[in-house]
Amino acid sequence: MTPAARLAAAIELLAAVESNPRKPADAVANDFFRARRFIGGGDRRAVSERAWDVLRARRRLDWWLAQAGVPGNPRLLVAASLLTQGWSLDGVAQSYSGGQFGPTALSAAERAALRKLEGHTRDHPEMPVSVRLEVPDWVLPFLQARFGADLGDEMAAMGEPAPLDLRVNLLKGTREAAQVALAAEGLDSTPTALSPWGLRIEGRRAVTSGKAFQSGLVEIQDEGSQLVAALVGARPDMRVADWCAGAGGKTLALAMAMENRGHIAACDVSAPRLDGAVRRLRRAGVHNVERHLVEPGDKWAKRRAGTFDRVLVDAPCTGTGTWRRNPDARLRLGENDLAELRPKQAMILEQAARLVRNGGRLVYATCSLFLEENEAQVDAFVAAHPDFSVVPLARAWGLAAPPPGPGPYLSLTPRRHHTDGFFAAVLERAA
Repeated sequence: MTPAARLAAAIELLAAVESNPRKPADAVANDFFRARRFIGGGDRRAVSERAWDVLRARRRLDWWLAQAGVPGNPRLLVAASLLTQGWSLDGVAQSYSGGQFGPTALSAAERAALRKLEGHTRDHPEMPVSVRLEVPDWVLPFLQARFGADLGDEMAAMGEPAPLDLRVNLLKGTREAAQVALAAEGLDSTPTALSPWGLRIEGRRAVTSGKAFQSGLVEIQDEGSQLVAALVGARPDMRVADWCAGAGGKTLALAMAMENRGHIAACDVSAPRLDGAVRRLRRAGVHNVERHLVEPGDKWAKRRAGTFDRVLVDAPCTGTGTWRRNPDARLRLGENDLAELRPKQAMILEQAARLVRNGGRLVYATCSLFLEENEAQVDAFVAAHPDFSVVPLARAWGLAAPPPGPGPYLSLTPRRHHTDGFFAAVLERAA
């Protein structure tokens, strides 16, 4: 593809994202490229990077276009992204020339508006704080409460492209062997700093078609998610419940830690998500997992109350900790989402706690940055359940690397730990 054709494809991809406001952008992109198999790997990467660059800077680009008096449509957003990265207007106009496969030529009105952006960077002193930080207005107080004076630095790190993290499946081989296998596919990787199972590849790279992934030697999983799974402390021959298992990412890590021994119950309210785990479990060589669909009136949990050594609750949440991977998510998040999630999280935690045996542990985790979804939920639960107490991170941490923070909980952010934002609390039931 020519550079102009790549820009045209990025505009088309952004238009597809905008026309599917409730669908994650990466899912839209998968459909987009699946329908355009003529776009090769390098071109696909370039198109995605331009589109994701716009999504990461969307509020600031919209602000600049509003100053210029034009709407923030995909076509002008891409042009604005180029101008605020040092392109000249003549250079943009050359790419928007109306040539074969390129964007149609700029109109006189578009040129006049875009000229007001020429020579500017993306930030401006007159921008509202929420616009400069690329967060919804209503979210700003929650993040200020969480980060205080560090908020600017934290959001700057959240705005950087995320690397590709892989978890090595020790049921299939070592981390060193996985590095060699990936290198043979042209993928250079480095060991993650905290997770003993992790490998990191910089940039957006395709790994799912390679032998290392297809054979089950590696699985895509952020290092922070790997650390949450490690914090469960699952060991061979234990009984473990993954109460919000989804498609089984953490279930796979738990099975590996248990060396395929013992029993894992992967539970979820979504049948499609549980069905999606089947192929992953098979590819990883995992065979100690039972899948269970949680339904209204279900007696499964009641019959198994107090029988699990470990219960993991990876609770549904706002997902604010994943914004560097899913920058479109910040545009889709509404105040009602948080209001609906908080009682749901408390209910799920209550249900899962009944499964924990005396002396067993309950791990509550989210990929949220909000205190309301994290510490506040744990405080309320412990206050209502005196038979549970918080296990400090230093005592719950069982990895060779030192714990990533001094507090009682696992609290990860992109700026401090180069992971997605994660929270996890370990609670122990009295013996």
